[in-house]
Amino acid sequence: MGRLFGTDGVRGLANHDITAELALDLSVAAAHVLREGGEFTGHRPFAVVGTDGRASGEFLAAAVMAGLASAGVDVFDAGMLPTPAIAFLTADLGADLGVMLSASHNPMPDNGIKFFARGGHKLDDAVEDAIEARLREPWERPTGAGVGRISRLTDGAARYVKHLLQALPNRLEGMHVVVDAAHGAASLVSPWAFREAGAYVTVIGAEPTGHNINEGYGSTHLARLQRAVVENGAQLGIAHDGDADRCLAVNARGEIVDGDQIMSILALALRERGALAGDTVVATVMSNLGMLQAMAREGITVRQTGVGDRYVLEDMKGGGYSFGGEQSGHVIFLDHGTTGDGVLTGLMLAARVAQTGKSLADLAAVMRRLPQVLVNVGGVDKDAVDADPVVQAAIVEAADRLGTSGRVLLRKSGTEPLVRVMVEAADQAEADAVAQGLADVVRERLSLASPVG
Repeated sequence: MGRLFGTDGVRGLANHDITAELALDLSVAAAHVLREGGEFTGHRPFAVVGTDGRASGEFLAAAVMAGLASAGVDVFDAGMLPTPAIAFLTADLGADLGVMLSASHNPMPDNGIKFFARGGHKLDDAVEDAIEARLREPWERPTGAGVGRISRLTDGAARYVKHLLQALPNRLEGMHVVVDAAHGAASLVSPWAFREAGAYVTVIGAEPTGHNINEGYGSTHLARLQRAVVENGAQLGIAHDGDADRCLAVNARGEIVDGDQIMSILALALRERGALAGDTVVATVMSNLGMLQAMAREGITVRQTGVGDRYVLEDMKGGGYSFGGEQSGHVIFLDHGTTGDGVLTGLMLAARVAQTGKSLADLAAVMRRLPQVLVNVGGVDKDAVDADPVVQAAIVEAADRLGTSGRVLLRKSGTEPLVRVMVEAADQAEADAVAQGLADVVRERLSLASPVG
């Protein structure tokens, strides 16, 4: 059996992989591990629990709250709020634990469970492993006044919006913004925050039914936002995913502005204000070479980590850096939060447009996005990729062919017999050709169907 926790909590098909029983047991185990780790010492512990609006989040949140209360933890039910809002509230209220029920950008049938420790920080791998190890162990249950109480947190959204507005460097008067909330967790708070910041807001994808999250709207389905921005004559559009921990954008011409471009724009804004610690951005190995080149021209260092916002966050904390993120739109402002925050990112981007008087298209032109091709090669011995001499020779040959105008990266999947071949080049045809050539070599050399002797 593999590790239960992935790179971002526990996730799977709701009521199949992610059941009420699992949610309850994980919550009990988390309470025990954190209590014994000293998190709850000297006081009656309490937790904050939120959901992204999926129908399955209703019974899963109930199970989580039941498990925590049965373990002697008081619970504030925050209802439907973004993941970064739950992280913020965990810190703001001084809670011992935060729990978010969400599968982020995944389809509606999925769901997940994400824990935050005191201060709103994601749990370390060692703590997650300890929780998994304690699942369903015998334990002495509190009784009487020892059991936890569950109450509704009525001002969670207002607290979060206030926090967002306090982080903004300038207001958004005169701006017209389209917000796409993916029928998810940001449906209330994102339009609210933009309006409070002074913008005129057109809203789409903000009618959650419990069954329509991420369905045709949001950061994985940008066509409707592109049309809405152009049709309404807006200056920009902001798209969230289901739990609003990410943000992608659309400029006034309806063109997509991805996470690398957003980070490039905001890195310059932060440095201008003296808020870019070490003049450094932390990104992942998947960030486009165009971003690396642009930041180098501007005298900004880019540190690269493995794929996953938790690895970006670890590097930021370890090096004392304040800003980082992923191409997918997870952007972390460590001075204002402990996790990717799509609403804050959108507000910061709009604030930069308002402050400079430039269009989003002009600001995004700081970087030229190089053609990037990703080919997934399945059914292969992924662990042999680093040792196979033919594959390694092909990588060297491809890198030499591209020179400084391109890049080659081979990544092993963490869960499947699959190698991801990523190639960037100065033009699309060359990127396609190099990527396909490398994929063919990997397939021929490492195929599990006909292993090379």
